[in-house]
Amino acid sequence: MEELVKIIKSGGVVAFPTETVYGLGADAWNPDAVTAVFNVKGRPSDNPLIVHVAEKNGAYDFATAVPEDAERLMEAFWPGPLTLILIKKPEVLDIVTAGLPSVALRMPNHGLALEFIRRTGPLVGPSANRSGGPSPTTAAHVKDDFGAGFPVLDGGACGIGLESTVLDVTREPYTIYRPGAISADEISAVLRKDVRHLLPGKENFTAVASPSPGLKYTHYAPAAAVRWLDPGESARDPETLYLFHTHGSGSTKNSIHYRGDYTALARELYDRFRQADKQGFTKIAVEPFPEQVQSGGNTIIPALKNRISKAAGL
Repeated sequence: MEELVKIIKSGGVVAFPTETVYGLGADAWNPDAVTAVFNVKGRPSDNPLIVHVAEKNGAYDFATAVPEDAERLMEAFWPGPLTLILIKKPEVLDIVTAGLPSVALRMPNHGLALEFIRRTGPLVGPSANRSGGPSPTTAAHVKDDFGAGFPVLDGGACGIGLESTVLDVTREPYTIYRPGAISADEISAVLRKDVRHLLPGKENFTAVASPSPGLKYTHYAPAAAVRWLDPGESARDPETLYLFHTHGSGSTKNSIHYRGDYTALARELYDRFRQADKQGFTKIAVEPFPEQVQSGGNTIIPALKNRISKAAGL
């Protein structure tokens, strides 16, 4: 780890693990280092970054004020897969926030990541992949995208596999810009307030910087064309990888059945996308989620729907 810490402190870029996906880390206070992250990823500059901190108090270094509701959420969910959008301090780099008056902050729930950040200082940490593609959930995924020699802190496979929930707490009603493992119901239970999801098409960010990662551009997409499975469709097309979760007789050469294990589907989704490309599949079809499944306490399903729909270009 010591050599990787030195790379960060010298203005370099290092991939590091979290419980969600691997992040592309750079010193959040170094404009040249942050610029390097955008260049390595090929990421548009109007797409803001999330700052990763090692302590809850780290939020106060970046936010002008942390409201009581944000403090309650930090107490309940940090460290964890919840990103909070707060009003930024003037000294926070504009390149980090895409020029917005707000900053996105998270404390990951991953021991190795926290140790690394304690030694480096706060890190920006977008997913460690080429912009627009499936996020990496293993060190091998990072090296697939950036080469075998790319510096990676290997923490094994990510436990959740989907990016964090992003919640804007700068104004009420609070809005989830990106669903993740922390659900709206869980947040509402802590705050005793309604929390809304940003509805597709309700806000237009085409002419301005989006307030959160994951809103404005194509994300999570493999080379294979992703779509939702048609009603009654079976795994007949040999060029399609089928992902089932409620029906089917088991996994075959071109189908995988999760038998209602949505946590496993979330953890493996991006790896399945990547493996489909490696195995030569040209299409990926995912079984839609029935209403009874969505309302059955499966809190990861909104995040799964979001990532699959985004990968499909919807």
